[in-house]
Amino acid sequence: MAPNFHSFLNSIERHCRTKEKTKKVEVVTSSSGSPSIGRGRGRMMNAMDEDDFEDAVSTGTPLSAIAEAFEDLSDLVKSRGGMKFDMDLKSLCDASSLVSVLFGCLGIAFKFAEMEYIAKLRDLEDASETYGTLSNIIDTDLETHTVKSPGSLSRKLRRVRQGLDLVRAIFQNFLSPEFCSLKEAASVAYGKVCAPYHTWPVRTAVSAGMCALPTRDQLLERLNETDESAEKAMRRYIKASSPVIEYIDMLYTSRNISLDW
Repeated sequence: MAPNFHSFLNSIERHCRTKEKTKKVEVVTSSSGSPSIGRGRGRMMNAMDEDDFEDAVSTGTPLSAIAEAFEDLSDLVKSRGGMKFDMDLKSLCDASSLVSVLFGCLGIAFKFAEMEYIAKLRDLEDASETYGTLSNIIDTDLETHTVKSPGSLSRKLRRVRQGLDLVRAIFQNFLSPEFCSLKEAASVAYGKVCAPYHTWPVRTAVSAGMCALPTRDQLLERLNETDESAEKAMRRYIKASSPVIEYIDMLYTSRNISLDW
């Protein structure tokens, strides 16, 4: 079902106005010497957020769980000779599902990216019992000339791969002194990784929603991280995800399939 973009954009505008009003209240309250509203609000999470975090937090933080999962995949790719290794689709889906928690933390600005990512990932997971490996998906679509067709599993794999790359780019920018805010880091990452493949309404909605991104401190708090622990986990993911993303790309290029779609 197609999203109602006018309704979505209106909700973004309301969210941004509310956020701006809240900031003003925080400034006034803090200057008066009373307890800051922002301090308590930053720790509040709705029931859905708490449910999303429960499993990851039970064994560590969400970021450390993501990093560890992709380190395992990266080790498999490197130890089994890259293209000689046929990655299990279920293993990729299991690791990639952890990343959806981060999209949820970024809020309404990345709602479309989150919706697309989760939908495509769910379809790939459903297909894992039938196809088994990533190569089988692409080879099957090659036989039917549907690799780039809307709804094909090969296309859905490309979109999940873009989601992984988007997170990697956000982490790289987040840790770079070149970017002063999460909004700037995420905007540049989205513009580079996903915007070229999204329709104008989606790009417009994401751009409008950037004002609703959490601050750097709010994101760290939602992820249950400190500056030091977040940097360590993000660098682990950046390093571990690169071989996995390159492996997925090679599955296409080795079959003479371009990546400009």
